[in-house]
Amino acid sequence: MTSQRDLTGIRIGMWLFLYTEIILFGGLFVIYSVYFYDYSAEFAKSGKELNRLIGSLNTIILLVSSFMVASSITALRREAKKLCLGLLAASFLCGGIFLINKYFEWTHKIAHGIYPNSPALTNGPPGKNVFFGLYYIITGLHGLHVIVGMTLLALSFLLVYKGKITAHHFSLLDNSGLYWHLVDLIWIFIFPLFYLIL
Repeated sequence: MTSQRDLTGIRIGMWLFLYTEIILFGGLFVIYSVYFYDYSAEFAKSGKELNRLIGSLNTIILLVSSFMVASSITALRREAKKLCLGLLAASFLCGGIFLINKYFEWTHKIAHGIYPNSPALTNGPPGKNVFFGLYYIITGLHGLHVIVGMTLLALSFLLVYKGKITAHHFSLLDNSGLYWHLVDLIWIFIFPLFYLIL
């Protein structure tokens, strides 16, 4: 059985890992702000080419999924196993919908010739090229984090189902929830930087 000291160590380790993720995206946001200072008009014009409806929908999807993950932990601690499993499955589904929306958004842009090093970008205004370069890097990296988060949610679901994660032993589910909240938090910064830029 895992001791309280082990649980504390696991929790601290997870927070340290999340801190490195925050540093990674924080660095990218600093790069964004530096280029925004140089190309603010071109960034604003480029941001208008993104679909705000899809961006808003994805924001709502991640916020709802984050709430469901937190609720799944509460449900498990109250020994409501079926409710916990249902909430985890719904959170996983939300992550999938997010990725599908992002896939359609990316393929739409690529079909219109807007992708890294495309003629439309390299021969156009430099600010637009930088904006979409950062857009693909940051949203792509975030998408990878969504996939990792979904994998953790799926693993947690399986272990809850098998009875290996219980009301008294739920550190993996708890840490998976923390990771999913980070994914949500990062998107909360990405959304206004790219979709709501004025």
